[in-house]
Amino acid sequence: MTVRLATEHPRGSAAARRLRARAAAYLAALGRDEAELSVLIVTDRRIRTLNREWRGKDAATDVLSFPLSEPPGNGPLLGDVVISLDTAARRARQERREVGAELDRYLAHGLLHLLGYDHERPADARRMARKEAELARAEGLVGAALREGGRPAQGGRETETKWTRSPTSISTPSRSGSTARGTRARTSRAGSKR
Repeated sequence: MTVRLATEHPRGSAAARRLRARAAAYLAALGRDEAELSVLIVTDRRIRTLNREWRGKDAATDVLSFPLSEPPGNGPLLGDVVISLDTAARRARQERREVGAELDRYLAHGLLHLLGYDHERPADARRMARKEAELARAEGLVGAALREGGRPAQGGRETETKWTRSPTSISTPSRSGSTARGTRARTSRAGSKR
């Protein structure tokens, strides 16, 4: 497996070391030993620019995924995950969580999008939430959204009418799989995901 990790964040070197190790562990746990993945750590300003360019959303976000295959996860070249260290630090403080644990959640979320997981429909969201929690060994981004926006019905199954999509769970066609300086520059028909 190959994990390419770059940081554009001035305080990103410790996060880069952690995320490189976590990415390798996550890929091994997913049985994707042949996979290639790029991870980029950025500031809120940079991820806002990317979010505006690729998704039409003029706001900083936590994580963006750029799959390199159609369908996502097909073949060894998975794509790029871009993570905002600023957002991770801010949310970690707000939720009284270690920054490293917050980064783990973002990486799990982004990687699962590269493998074709999505959270647009309730059943898909539950499936992705379970896999995020398994990888990060904690509640993931989708699990938290389900907890906050949805309410389990009898038997622990969420009702369709109670489901609330994450406001950032939109994909748009990307013009390229390249997300920033230091990542692979490949042409891709795949979409950008949050």
